[in-house]
Amino acid sequence: MSGNPLTKKIAAPYARALFDFSVEKNIMHQITADFQNLDVFLNEASELTDYLNNPVVKQEAKSKILEKTIKSQINTETFKFLMVLVERDRINLLRDVIESYLGLVYQTASIKMIEVSTASAFTNAQKNTLIEKLKELTNAREIRLVINEDPSLIGGFLIKTESKIIDFTIKNKLQQLAKHLDTVLEI
Repeated sequence: MSGNPLTKKIAAPYARALFDFSVEKNIMHQITADFQNLDVFLNEASELTDYLNNPVVKQEAKSKILEKTIKSQINTETFKFLMVLVERDRINLLRDVIESYLGLVYQTASIKMIEVSTASAFTNAQKNTLIEKLKELTNAREIRLVINEDPSLIGGFLIKTESKIIDFTIKNKLQQLAKHLDTVLEI
């Protein structure tokens, strides 16, 4: 949920155009599923991402690799959109386009994306409890969690939404205690 603001700004019109097209053609669910799967795939296949982002690689080669690796796995319209990105030399923005497109879909469907950093993995019961509490707090129909494990937090968790950060980490509590002790001991 973080990245270069300039690339996000360039990617946003492409995502909006695809979103509008998918709504008009009534294929939003297929394209959304393709982008969710593509996002996971690109996270696992960093070599492909590096290849597509390489400015030395010609557009024709990028088209061929996409055709061989993912064409059969995605909707025809999604693939055509990827080819437009290649032709316009914008395939390096694919990750940002995916994030922006999914953001539009989630906003329309009243789905909130919430990033949670935790010291250790949540159990399913903990995830479900957290999701229910977040639904109450945000009035969202559905919550999508992006969970990052960060052992430096020692314990607890940190919640990041679009506009708020809620810090329930032990690391934060220890830092607050240290600041308090510093002010008390200086007297």
